[in-house]
Amino acid sequence: MGDVGKPRPAFATARCGEASLPAAAGLGLKPEHFGDVLETKPALGFFEIHAENYMVPGGPFHHYLGRIRSDHALSIHGVGLSIGGEAPLDEVHLDRLAALIDRYQPESFSEHLAWSSHAGTFYNDLLPAPFNAATLRRVCEHIDRVQSRLRRRMLLENPATYVEFAASDRDEATFIGEVVACTGCGLLLDLNNAYVSCTNHGRDVHAYLRALPLAAVGEIHLAGFAREVDSLAAPLLIDSHGAPVAEAVWALYEEALRLIGPVATLLERDNDLPAFPVLLAEALQAGRRLDARRALHPLRAQAA
Repeated sequence: MGDVGKPRPAFATARCGEASLPAAAGLGLKPEHFGDVLETKPALGFFEIHAENYMVPGGPFHHYLGRIRSDHALSIHGVGLSIGGEAPLDEVHLDRLAALIDRYQPESFSEHLAWSSHAGTFYNDLLPAPFNAATLRRVCEHIDRVQSRLRRRMLLENPATYVEFAASDRDEATFIGEVVACTGCGLLLDLNNAYVSCTNHGRDVHAYLRALPLAAVGEIHLAGFAREVDSLAAPLLIDSHGAPVAEAVWALYEEALRLIGPVATLLERDNDLPAFPVLLAEALQAGRRLDARRALHPLRAQAA
């Protein structure tokens, strides 16, 4: 398990051509907006939830999600599996995730190329790992286990990073390509993360984008970042999810659409939430850009 070049799992190969989510704009579903969504029934392709907020058998979150799910496609996005961690996956957490996915049958499930737990302690952050053979083997083993347990193909999200490791012996895009080839998983292309990481490390984000396995992209994330300025150092970009999408990230989105065609696109906003109409208007900006590209990529549009 976890060897680059091995045959893909049968279930992953079978699902490889499926476009689960519609090639449309979506929003992260927040409790503050449950009422707005049910009242207005917005013209969005899908909503996305964080799995860990729904890992209980009942309660108001499930009441509202069940109603909203009846009208919209659903993406479930995990933040706690610690795919990049050194320890084996938490099987209790994985069982709870499997129960949630069985309950709602989402069109997509995704997780991060990051770690968030170590030696029994959970850290409320998504932390980077070195890009080397040891990490590759571990990440592939973890993804294989997730896909086997869930009986579905997952998407892996590229990380936002602020430090790099001397232990890395390959670049991030190469590493992600190896993971996709090894496991048959898909790619959740977070363009804000790409822009933040490449800016922080002085790299060409356009070259990074083109080096990724773009044929595996099943969803795109857009979000806003914060800029920390220190007079003694270069500005540091923070993946804050607390601001509108920057113009540079919108431009990168246009480039991504030119390369891969229309694909499900989520507007993320987790902090400093504005009123629902403000978020909806920003998500619909992505929708208009998707529509402008749709006629140029009819095959991808039909597949969605």
